[in-house]
Amino acid sequence: MSRELSLAEIFQLGYYWETKILLTAVKLDIFSAIDTAPKTAQAIAARIGADASTLGLLANALVAMKLLTKSHELYGNSSTALTYLVRHSSQYVGHLLLLHDAEWSNWGQLEETIRTGRRTVDRHVFETDPELGSNVLTVLNRIGQQSGPDFARRLKLTGSERLLDLGGGAGTNAIAFCQVYSELRATVFDLPATLKLTEKTVKAAKLESRITLAPGDFNRDQLGGPYDVVLMSDILHYQTFQMNHDLVKKVFVSLAPGGRLIIKDRFLDEAGTGPAWTTAFTIHILVNTQYGSCYKCSDAMEWLTKSGFGSVLELEKTAVVQGLKSRDA
Repeated sequence: MSRELSLAEIFQLGYYWETKILLTAVKLDIFSAIDTAPKTAQAIAARIGADASTLGLLANALVAMKLLTKSHELYGNSSTALTYLVRHSSQYVGHLLLLHDAEWSNWGQLEETIRTGRRTVDRHVFETDPELGSNVLTVLNRIGQQSGPDFARRLKLTGSERLLDLGGGAGTNAIAFCQVYSELRATVFDLPATLKLTEKTVKAAKLESRITLAPGDFNRDQLGGPYDVVLMSDILHYQTFQMNHDLVKKVFVSLAPGGRLIIKDRFLDEAGTGPAWTTAFTIHILVNTQYGSCYKCSDAMEWLTKSGFGSVLELEKTAVVQGLKSRDA
């Protein structure tokens, strides 16, 4: 039986103070301004073009949050900040935090959205700020490189030769899958602007001879094929129920007989109350997209079944669903 929240925990949930303090520090690039040499508030302010006295207040809060250190009047980066929040670090994740800051005003419209049922966003921030979108994809690609090979092995794709990574972004999964399965050739299908980054990551992985880039809009354009495997990873929550159903039907046509469609996404459980992170992500999608939503595995399985897939399975709970096209289809 789950325990009740304490009053202190309720207050903690309600305080967004530390969140905005961190996002502001990243946007001002305070951590990069300090780098490896501790500095006074005056010196930091001079570097970023800020007021020294108010910056000192922000820096003190960052010390309390264990992101900065303070010795006498000198502020330094914690080891965590040096690793993840200084721009020249190979593990910099600040672009993801800058995305959250760009979405800040959208969250301020949550009450209106709940009251009226109408969304206030007509375009995703990646459309209005392509550079930010590319930077975020770069961070996600770096994170995905750690989990991609294991995901590929869990799917047991031995014997498959033609993979379509639909909405494949930076090509993270296509690269990982080709590295795990030497016989595999992949096509990454995404918008032309996105594929500029994909081209760089594929070249860096030295897989140009095995990974093809296909520019287009998967809701409007033909997908090519036939493919042995189609992967749809983390694209469904940006679309409506009907758009996803139509896309799954289109994928069915592009698959060879006996082919597999693998859908990886952030699925809700059947009650809609878990996993906890996904329920919050559902609200994020509500306020930051024109018509996206989080769905249940049963929704994806419905799309697969109605599209003609003979065998439909939930491979990983609230995460991965698979449809198998009959060899007679």
